[in-house]
Amino acid sequence: MYPAGYANADAAQWLIACWPALLLARAPQLPWGLRGALAGGAVLLAEVALLSQSRGSLYATPVMLVLVFALLPGRVRTFALLVAIAAGIAAAAPAVLRVGDHISALERGGSRAAAAVHGETAAVHSATTTVLIAALLVGLAVAAGAAVESRRAFAPATVARVHRSGAAVAVAVLVALLAVGWAAAGDPLARAQHAWDTFKSPRGYAANATTGSRLTSGLGSSRYDFYRVALDEFAAHPLLGIGADNFAEQYLAHRRSSETPRYPHSVELRTLVQAGLVGALLAVVGLVAALVAAWRALTRHPDPLARAAAAAAMGGFAYWVVHGSFDWFWEFAGLGAPAFALLGLACALNQSVSAPSSGASPTSEASQLASSPMRTAPRDWRRRWLTALGAAAALAAVVSFTAPWLSSLEVKSAARVWVRAPRQAYARLDHAAQLDPLSDEPYVVAGSIALRRSELARADREFALALRRTPDDAYATLERGAIASARGRGHEALVLLERAVRLSSRDPLTRAALAVARSGRRVDIGELNQSILRNARQFS
Repeated sequence: MYPAGYANADAAQWLIACWPALLLARAPQLPWGLRGALAGGAVLLAEVALLSQSRGSLYATPVMLVLVFALLPGRVRTFALLVAIAAGIAAAAPAVLRVGDHISALERGGSRAAAAVHGETAAVHSATTTVLIAALLVGLAVAAGAAVESRRAFAPATVARVHRSGAAVAVAVLVALLAVGWAAAGDPLARAQHAWDTFKSPRGYAANATTGSRLTSGLGSSRYDFYRVALDEFAAHPLLGIGADNFAEQYLAHRRSSETPRYPHSVELRTLVQAGLVGALLAVVGLVAALVAAWRALTRHPDPLARAAAAAAMGGFAYWVVHGSFDWFWEFAGLGAPAFALLGLACALNQSVSAPSSGASPTSEASQLASSPMRTAPRDWRRRWLTALGAAAALAAVVSFTAPWLSSLEVKSAARVWVRAPRQAYARLDHAAQLDPLSDEPYVVAGSIALRRSELARADREFALALRRTPDDAYATLERGAIASARGRGHEALVLLERAVRLSSRDPLTRAALAVARSGRRVDIGELNQSILRNARQFS
């Protein structure tokens, strides 16, 4: 799925921009034409996000609406704008969802594949036209309303009546929506119980309904099991956590589903389980400091347009946090970078306005400071130390990010050239291991290459080095067990394969290899790795 390759990330990429566009379209300080363009853009962005049929975005949207109405002023204005934008989204949504239906039919293939291709093309053209028309109409409607607002000065009594009427309409709409939802969904308690049951089900996505839209199929996704293992690991290592990106090994050992996630699918749980209470507290302190600065800009900035910009920026960041609370968005630079850039923008709008003391002019204060070198010297000394510490911290941060990145580049390069230049590939992998002394990936890749070249001794040595860095690596343990079996070391093979099963108890290939070793036969490494390649396609 373009551009992120993951439905929830695809949707979030557009919705992180949709919320700032929506919130900026409320600002009366902006030109009426720009407000209309922003409202139409919000419709367009929301419809493009809907193409992904992301259930995560569907659940994050109500949370965002509650936050917007609870925290931001101008609720009647927000409601009026949302009515127009929601109408445009609803009008084009059926055409957009039909694209997903045709894609599903195409993926099923069979005798109807050719018809599905034709239907998909027609559905895309229809959806594109419908979305553009809906966005244009909403933009024109909002621009017209903004033009009337900007060119006429209404009496305070009229404004008050409009606000009261808008509030009454908003309450009536909310009641109507709840009534319609109740009638459509049936017993809410039964629906909630069903949703909870599918969420907890070890069957994962298989527990969802197989008919209808993906958006309403259910809550089954194995996330409950991800969260269970994450909380268990946090309880076992509460202070310092299990370390960065070590969740995959622990989940393989304790999972109840057949999935193999690398992350807990929650930014909060990821922080707790990896960094423990110490790291989580540091993260919370930094985040709270940024949010306080953004809140000051949102509520105290003297310029109303700056306050509107701060609200819009916080809207984009808030969506990343809300949706990322049940997904692995931290790993997508294309999502995290703009989200934190928006947070930084809101912080940059914060201003501390302090009036000069009575009876003293700025000129007299400046002359007093200039005539008091003893007062400024300690400040200069502290400033130099703080600058030096900041520079050292920045350098350490750059190195901590650059070295693993260069290591990853070396690993990718080795994976491309190993067929024609194996010695060069091994050299690059050795360099990658030196650049990132915490990662086992260079050794795992080197061991896998050695297996493909039937260099069993070297493969065993590389996997052993990988296990020194990551003792709970199920794949490296499995390969060492298979190598020991192929080389006739039966007892060592049994020990390693039994440990591999403990590390990944639900992996059928590992259990099958252990069964072969227990029967007294030797594991066929070529056949084992062909099966692994068919499942994972890691090296090609």
